[in-house]
Amino acid sequence: MCGICGIYNFKTEEPVSPCLLKDMTDTLIHRGPDDEGFYISGPLGLGHRRLSIIDLEGGHQPIANEDQTVWVVFNGEIYNFVQLQDDLVKKGHIFKTRSDTEVLVHLYEEYGEGCFQYLRGMFAMAIWDERRRKLLLARDRVGKKPLFYFYDGSRLIFASEIKAILKVPDVPRELDLEALSDYLSLAYIPAPKSIFKQIRKLHPGRYLVVSKASVREAEYWDLSFASPRELTEEQWCQRFLETYREAVRLRLVSDVPLGAFLSGGVDSSSVVALMNELTEGPVITSSIGFDKEEFNELGYARLVASAFKTDHHEEIVRPDAVGIIDKLIWHYDEPFADSSAIPTYYVSKTARERVIVALSGDGGDENFAGYRSYYLDKRENRLRRVLPAPLRRRIFGTLAAVYPEADRPSRIFKGKPTLERLAGSQIEGYFQRVSGIRPALKKKLLHPDARKGLADYDTLEIFRHYFDKANTEDPVSRSQYVSIKTFLVDDILVKVDRASMAHSLEVRAPLLDHKLVELIASMPSSLKLRGKTGKYLFKKAFQGILPEEILNRKKMGFSVPLAHWLRNELKDMAYRAIFSPGDDNLLDRPTVRQIWREHQSGLLDRSLELWTLFVFRMWQHKFRK
Repeated sequence: MCGICGIYNFKTEEPVSPCLLKDMTDTLIHRGPDDEGFYISGPLGLGHRRLSIIDLEGGHQPIANEDQTVWVVFNGEIYNFVQLQDDLVKKGHIFKTRSDTEVLVHLYEEYGEGCFQYLRGMFAMAIWDERRRKLLLARDRVGKKPLFYFYDGSRLIFASEIKAILKVPDVPRELDLEALSDYLSLAYIPAPKSIFKQIRKLHPGRYLVVSKASVREAEYWDLSFASPRELTEEQWCQRFLETYREAVRLRLVSDVPLGAFLSGGVDSSSVVALMNELTEGPVITSSIGFDKEEFNELGYARLVASAFKTDHHEEIVRPDAVGIIDKLIWHYDEPFADSSAIPTYYVSKTARERVIVALSGDGGDENFAGYRSYYLDKRENRLRRVLPAPLRRRIFGTLAAVYPEADRPSRIFKGKPTLERLAGSQIEGYFQRVSGIRPALKKKLLHPDARKGLADYDTLEIFRHYFDKANTEDPVSRSQYVSIKTFLVDDILVKVDRASMAHSLEVRAPLLDHKLVELIASMPSSLKLRGKTGKYLFKKAFQGILPEEILNRKKMGFSVPLAHWLRNELKDMAYRAIFSPGDDNLLDRPTVRQIWREHQSGLLDRSLELWTLFVFRMWQHKFRK
């Protein structure tokens, strides 16, 4: 794994400053502590920090073709690089290393902009075509590796992390008000926006082409749920296990020590089971737990570790762990309020003490409709099919309007959001379910000036776009597509990338191998969600492989005791951050104070809202100037 950055002054052709390029690259040293490299050609500069995984001696970057007319900087791993190298050698290409990176320059020589479709792996890269004077930026299909860019009409600046772009002194730090609105709703900022108005994220499955003549973006891959294949359950189990096993096998290629994250859930346990089958010697596993039993999965992790005789290691995350919050703000660059970033940071730290590469179970819930929300959506959609939209709006909209407003004090008062979802369309109901802070409260939390600036904006439209783009009429599949394009990309994968890279640890996710993702998308949704059971076929395929206690256990999120922390160990720090001066008139102070008092009273759990505000204010203190 690595960090990449670069500058292309395509209009002015002003030479790139070597000192500036080095400053940018130095900010990414945590992503690649083993080596650095630069290439400058007049107005074009490429920088690279390397974490050595494959070809430890020969994988220096930037790397070029034989006549140095094509240059590449690359972050990630190409798992089919040996096969690609063999094919390219047969076509006459000459290699000087055995690294996966060198495959990219020759693949581009051979196929041009069509080269990305041949890759099986995770990546963010920049390709400089000296002859055509054009720069290409590309990101892997699912979005495992990040890529940000700043474009102002005369130059393009890119990097693996925003902080490297901000090293360029005249890059504006203007806050994107719409991104703030998205963040308050979702706890993350969906692509292509970033928290900075003029810094963007490249979408997964796309590439950007920059030349003096034009800047254009193209899509080279999208996920299709159309035309489910007709196979028996047994055939599906066999196909799934074969493809999954291959995905794990490909991710075991490494010239450095390799292990796995183990939570004790079905996803990470299945990865460990297949690693155990495909490797010699014990798998090195790492797990995280908490003092509070309701947040602790260590018992399940130990069960799996014992079943497969792994070399198992654990760490307990205690309340003093909040001391790393300032570090997390720096590593994430943007407000990011998924509190599971804390245990992810610590499990990465624990793993890095023994290995440099770790396999994870990320992607299982998105692929196999594992979240409970899929079942609840399906149940509500049955009613939507029976009652016409005008009638639903009239009945449930009226009931929702008179139902008492309350925030989580008891189950009965959760009826209002349910009625609101039933009054709306499927995508409106889906969006409300995945939103942390509901629209009415979000509006109150914003300062009147910010409220006015957002009068014509609705985060829902991002989700509606993906809902409409999904090439399927199946409700479960449409929800999966939306989740894969939003929550998976900009929450789950961001969390894992930043937390692992903070410790120079490479994380590989076999359940997000694009061939496996495509195979699962071609399954009927009834094999993913059967009644209340998500991951139906996944669990069936692993019967006899995983312990029954793991297959039948209740799903448990990777969560932390936030409500307790915000009333105790984290209280003073959060208060200082939230109520200190300098919020740029973005938040409504009286509403924020009311939420604070409600939480501290112990009568209401306002931890979600307070954590979201706390992280945003901490980010302001660190990144706004």
